[in-house]
Amino acid sequence: MPSIKIRGMHCDNCKNSVFKALSAIPGVSDVRVDLASGSASFACAGPEACLEKIKETVRDLGFEVDA
Repeated sequence: MPSIKIRGMHCDNCKNSVFKALSAIPGVSDVRVDLASGSASFACAGPEACLEKIKETVRDLGFEVDA
């Protein structure tokens, strides 16, 4: 399952915002966001295009992404 590192998540509200935003992306499923490790994992219907959309979505929320 692909995953990304997310910098800037400091609380459960941050975690929940990322979870909701990623879960709303078409083709993305099985989203898991871990506050302690600062990461999110997910399943994608089309991994390459999906990964870019996920990074864009996380950045739009105000967080930094380390893939």
